[in-house]
Amino acid sequence: MPAIPSWLLEPLWDQFAALLPDRPRYDPAHPLGCHRPRIADRVIFEKLIQVLRFGCSYQSIADCTCGATTIRERRSEWIRAGIFGKLKKIALDSYDRIVGLVLEELAIDGCITKAPGGGQCAGRSPVDRGKLGMKRSLMVEGYGIPLDRVLAPASRHDSPLLAPTLDKLGELGPLPEDVTVHLDAGYDSQKTRDELAARGMTGEIAHKGDKAPLQAGQRWHVERTNAWHNAFNKLQRCYERDENVIDAFFDLADAIITVRSLIRQAWTLYRWDGRPANRR
Repeated sequence: MPAIPSWLLEPLWDQFAALLPDRPRYDPAHPLGCHRPRIADRVIFEKLIQVLRFGCSYQSIADCTCGATTIRERRSEWIRAGIFGKLKKIALDSYDRIVGLVLEELAIDGCITKAPGGGQCAGRSPVDRGKLGMKRSLMVEGYGIPLDRVLAPASRHDSPLLAPTLDKLGELGPLPEDVTVHLDAGYDSQKTRDELAARGMTGEIAHKGDKAPLQAGQRWHVERTNAWHNAFNKLQRCYERDENVIDAFFDLADAIITVRSLIRQAWTLYRWDGRPANRR
C-alpha cells in the first residue's frame, strides 16, 4: 500500500530533487574508490514519506534498500540544508500563484497530540491524564491551507502562543489591509484583542459560555486542517525528541496538503492537455 498516490508523490519528488545538492555516487575521498555506492535520494525520500504517513520507526521501515541509520543521517543532512522548509515555501508560492491564498481570513487554533518519547516540545497533557503530549498552534488561510505553526508542550495555553504564531506571517510577505483572525473561546480575552489591534487585525472570537456551533464561522477550516495533520500518524503520536526534526516533518506534511489541494482545485479552475476526466 503506497503512503501517498503517485499523482501526488511525483510532483513532490520532482521539486524536492531540484533542491538537493549534487552528490557523487561514490565518495571520491575513499582510498580505493570501490566502497558501496551512495543510497539514492529517491529511496530515502519515499522512506521518510512512509515514516510520516504510517508513524512507524526507522528500524521498522528499513529494508535491503537502506538501513535506519542511513535514513536518519540523510534526514538530518536535509534538515541542516533547510530542504523541507524550502519545499513547503515553494508549494505555498505555487498555490498562491495558481489558485490564490485567502489571506484576508486567517484562523488559528491549538491541537494537543501524544508525545510518548518526550523531548523539547513535550509536556504533561491536561487532556490525557498527565501523560506527555505536544501542542501545536496552527495558522491557516481562508480555505485551510497551512501557513505555519508553533510547537510547545501540551500544558501551554493557546492564548500565549497567539503572538509567536502571528509572527510567522512575516515570512509570507505583504498582507492585505483588512485581515480577520478567527479564534475560539480559548482566546476570548482583552489581551488577545489588544494583540490583534496592535497588528492592525480584526478578531472574530467566540465568546466563553456560548455554544461553539453557533459561532463556528470560519474556524472549521483550521479544525479540518488539524484533522489532515492527524492523518499523518507521525504527527498524531510523535516519538521524535528534537524540535527541528518535528518541524521538518510538519513542513513535509504541509507541502503534501498544499500540493494535494492545488491539484484538486486546479482541476476545476483550468483546462490543459492530458487533464484527467475526474478530479482525483
